[in-house]
Amino acid sequence: MQGLMEAVAEHAFSVVLSSHLVSDLERVCDHLIVLAASRVQVSGDVDDLLASHHRLSGPRRDAARLPDDQHVVSESHTDRQSTFLVRSDGPVLDPAWTVGRVTLEDLVLAYMDRKPERAPLEAVR
Repeated sequence: MQGLMEAVAEHAFSVVLSSHLVSDLERVCDHLIVLAASRVQVSGDVDDLLASHHRLSGPRRDAARLPDDQHVVSESHTDRQSTFLVRSDGPVLDPAWTVGRVTLEDLVLAYMDRKPERAPLEAVR
């Protein structure tokens, strides 16, 4: 990987990597495309993707009650708590939520685990 990155820096190559090892990708990739079920689930600049996705934890709530600008990628619930991974163009200002950062691995796994009946989210530009 080091040799590849040295060649990229020296010769301004573009490289396409395909891997299930997100930790390898996290160190070297600046653009991400997640494919699942033969479809692009999400695509974009890694920094932009990480900035536009948030983990929300708080009192149990149905996903349908979230604001329209918070697109649910994944969700889990207990009797009293809900946790969502959402895509949002702006900050999440609802004080009921604890807002956490999302790692690249969190993002990839959430999009890979999407249920088939949901349509893929449009690509983040």
